[in-house]
Amino acid sequence: MTPKERAIAAFKLQEPDDIVPTFELQFQLSEELLGRKHLTQQELDQASPTERDRLLHENAELYVAEAERLDYSIVSVTYGPSKPEDLAKTVSLVKQMVGNDRLVAVGSDGTLAIPSGQTMMDLVGQIMDSPDEFRKRLDRGVDASLNYIRPLRDAGAEVVLMWSDYCFNTGPFLSPEMFSQFVTPYLARQTEGFHEMGMYAIKHTDGNIMPVLDQIISTKPDALHSIDPQGGMDLGEVKRLIGDKVALCGNVHCGMLHSGTVEEVIEDSKRALAQGKPGGGFFFTTSNTPFIGMPLQNYLAMLDVRMKYGKY
Repeated sequence: MTPKERAIAAFKLQEPDDIVPTFELQFQLSEELLGRKHLTQQELDQASPTERDRLLHENAELYVAEAERLDYSIVSVTYGPSKPEDLAKTVSLVKQMVGNDRLVAVGSDGTLAIPSGQTMMDLVGQIMDSPDEFRKRLDRGVDASLNYIRPLRDAGAEVVLMWSDYCFNTGPFLSPEMFSQFVTPYLARQTEGFHEMGMYAIKHTDGNIMPVLDQIISTKPDALHSIDPQGGMDLGEVKRLIGDKVALCGNVHCGMLHSGTVEEVIEDSKRALAQGKPGGGFFFTTSNTPFIGMPLQNYLAMLDVRMKYGKY
């Protein structure tokens, strides 16, 4: 199978005919891996028109080089230029380069995420004092997300990473009853909108999602990321509960990848594969992203485990 075909098999809750697919929401270790950094919007804005075209092509080439080196089934275009027209151009270039071998993903989520400490009280006040107006705000968030993604879909994106975080390590920031009012219907509308565009929708949230797991799955995402072990999530249990309803992505412990030994990373990677791989419908990923500061050798050790133990 091609990497793209592996991903589609996982989305269909099937086994690929060779090896479990892998990807990441974002890969931040390109300099360590390939000696090159991703382009920033500031660098692009300061460039001449001729330089802009060269920089955009080089940045797209870096995305593809990462995907080929790491055997990603999905190329996540989520790191670099942020202006809509520059992002659309990047997506278009990446899609031209990968052709039909890999899926191309972008990120957007207009649903209600955990607010910051500065905005928490304002949010509580709006919910209590003006719930109808607050619901209109939530609808506008979903509309904005759909409108943002549409031109990126037209440029070649095939997957949306919905990455609003809903949960702390101890549980959701809203009670399940409030979650059913202020998150679930909007997530369902957003996911349906992406499906109507012909796109796959992956729902990411950190933390302990068990109290609202059934609600999240009821909105029919194609995959759930990242089954966070730092939030006490058990991939094997989640697989047992909902593995016949949605593909799962995860869940090698990012804390261990950051500060653990190679031996510890190998054992946790084997654990994630053993829990998630059987029967298909699984993407082997970290429990968040390979972030700056994570030792590259640990991340590569994780992928080596996939090559050794991830074959069907």
